[in-house]
Amino acid sequence: MNVGVAGLGLIGGSLAKAYHSGGNFVYGFDIDESILSFAKLSGAIDGVLDASSVKLCDILLVAVNPKDAVEYIENAAPDIAKHTLVIDCCGIKRHICEKCFPLAKKYGFTFVGGHPMAGSHKGGFKNSRENLFKGASMILVPPVFDDAALFGRIEELVKPAGFGHLTFTTAEKHDEMIAFSSQMAHIVSNAFIKSPSAGGHKGFSAGSYKDLTRVAQLNAQMWTELFMKNSDNLINELDIFIKEISRYRTALAEDNGARMTELLKEGSQIKERLDR
Repeated sequence: MNVGVAGLGLIGGSLAKAYHSGGNFVYGFDIDESILSFAKLSGAIDGVLDASSVKLCDILLVAVNPKDAVEYIENAAPDIAKHTLVIDCCGIKRHICEKCFPLAKKYGFTFVGGHPMAGSHKGGFKNSRENLFKGASMILVPPVFDDAALFGRIEELVKPAGFGHLTFTTAEKHDEMIAFSSQMAHIVSNAFIKSPSAGGHKGFSAGSYKDLTRVAQLNAQMWTELFMKNSDNLINELDIFIKEISRYRTALAEDNGARMTELLKEGSQIKERLDR
């Protein structure tokens, strides 16, 4: 198949490599000409994605920041063929889908919101790899939920990426859940590392420190955009977290060991139940 990938960072570069390794013809685009050239020289892409080649694509994957994704699809829309499936790879869905579903309807192609649940704190094309999505979940927001043919077409076109599971949901549910499962984790990690004690962690830290701080190092501009576009859901999760964490502080301040034990058991039991 012919595949278009717009944005050749960690996600887009990994998608390009995965599709290319599966024998597909991959067209790529990146605003950074040096990355585009390197992607072609390294064999990740076969040609440049432009107004001419986008017409040939069976699937177009847009892996750039949300505001850039909408702008890219708006500009490319007149040239996208009616048979093309367009999927964005952004971490928020309401904002993207509100803009892109009407565009797809206007120009006759199919748009599906997407969010590959894999990544790394080290971004960029140089850190991309063809097996990044192997076994990972791909969240998808289709325009309708009663079209079996569309679902089958989506599954077939994303198969070369290597996803282990496809999760179909609404844009609203995606943003609600991702505020908890992803965005909160980044905020907590980023805030935790600001302790003055962090500077002396070497020799005193092990797996728990590494697990909790892994995503503290992030692309501040990109994550700010994701947070601000999902502020209602994220504020709700922050309020819950602040309420819960204050209970641990109160137990410590009151020297209440029994209450602390109760809180710890409660959290441990919830984790055990969720992992069954």
